[in-house]
Amino acid sequence: MTPELLDRALVEEAAKKSGLLWVRGVGAPAPRALWHVWHEGAVCLIGDGPGEQPLPELVDGGSAEVTARSKDKGGRLVGWTARVVELAPESEQWQAAVAELKGKRLNAPDGEAMPGRWARECRVLRLEQTGGTLPPPEGSLAEEPLPSPATTREPVPAGLPRLLFRRRRRGRRGR
Repeated sequence: MTPELLDRALVEEAAKKSGLLWVRGVGAPAPRALWHVWHEGAVCLIGDGPGEQPLPELVDGGSAEVTARSKDKGGRLVGWTARVVELAPESEQWQAAVAELKGKRLNAPDGEAMPGRWARECRVLRLEQTGGTLPPPEGSLAEEPLPSPATTREPVPAGLPRLLFRRRRRGRRGR
């Protein structure tokens, strides 16, 4: 087997096994975790609609850097560059991709009406591998998280640890 075929096989296997990919579009400040499906030799994504994942930096004809994580350890497994292709709503290729995506979409608010909503309000993208795999990065890739309206928990009340960890002595006295 040639190195190109081995790279394609590695990318396909990693994308099929991983539940999400880290994708950085051109000009994006940081990669974004996106759920996907592997369909007909490419990663397929749905997004940019109400209740769906955001895909702001991914433009038709542009490029993206994709990283797959290991399913068992969650660490970086393989990275590659991809060409972004936006599928036309209701086209044959769009319908095939949506059939796969529909089966993997968790907690959909509209069930069977989902493909119609996707055709009206969302974008379906294919990320097609354009070359070999990328070399492993050097150094730490730690970055500040993207802004979010989510908040962290409030501090634990001072008396809570005492209530949770005090010993029960009642049952031992009668022995």
